[in-house]
Amino acid sequence: MPGSNPRFLAKAQGLAADEVFLDLEDSVAPLAKEDARKNVVAALREGDWSGKTVVVRVNDVTTPWAYRDVIEVVEGAGDRLHCVMLPKVQDPSAVTWLDTLLTQIERAVGLPVGRIGIEAQIENAKGLVRIDDIAASSPRLETLVFGPADFMASINMRTLVVGEQPPGYTEGDAYHYILMRILMAARSHDLQAVDGPYLQIHDVDGFRRVAGRAAALGFDGKWVLHPGQIEAANEVFSPSQEDYDHAELVLDAYDYYTTIERRGAVMLGDEMIDEASRKMALVVAAKGRAAGLARTGSFTPPTA
Repeated sequence: MPGSNPRFLAKAQGLAADEVFLDLEDSVAPLAKEDARKNVVAALREGDWSGKTVVVRVNDVTTPWAYRDVIEVVEGAGDRLHCVMLPKVQDPSAVTWLDTLLTQIERAVGLPVGRIGIEAQIENAKGLVRIDDIAASSPRLETLVFGPADFMASINMRTLVVGEQPPGYTEGDAYHYILMRILMAARSHDLQAVDGPYLQIHDVDGFRRVAGRAAALGFDGKWVLHPGQIEAANEVFSPSQEDYDHAELVLDAYDYYTTIERRGAVMLGDEMIDEASRKMALVVAAKGRAAGLARTGSFTPPTA
């Protein structure tokens, strides 16, 4: 939500999103940035953000606004803030700078040192090339976020539609390497991986299709820019009831066979399950539980 719009900041508090980020960067005009900081601090202090991860996106480190963004927001409402999002990260030193500044502010105002996390946006070729170093740059780092619009511009991709395949590209998915590179760096360092926005905000079917690509790869979520995209995002990143039930069944069956019958690989119907199956089922079951799904069946041990 743009920090320059108090009405949007208030509306965000009631939306069914897991995370809300209050923006001081691209959605705020240069002449409105100082007032936007005040709006964000007021919204954090006075609003009800229950049940949401609350993040503020500051301006990137090359701008004249970044340091004041961090200082004013964290001094004013650091106790209400979960993470600071740093855009256009192309070098680990940017994350290190933010980590150091956060530590100084936390110590100065009496906040627990290290509690505020960092989310890093990868938005150009330099950032992707350095992504492993970026992912390892700070213990505060929690999430790597793909920023498609700036990234597409940085590599001269010939399209004006953010997130869609560029015209003339018919060989597969133009974003597959980028998404997988971000995902591998995130998983190697126990970080979340989040896909960026789909700017055609009224094309919910298009959003669902593009979000499905990221969800299938294993991304943890995707940005939404409009309330109309929230339901589709929650649907896409949650497993189906059938897949969730099956994952829980695999976990129960594997537990029974390894502890009661002491076998490590068995058949569950027509499917062989083993330790690798258990790990895969854990992923789907965890997503289903997080989405609030309830089981519709249970495992019945075989009888003699």
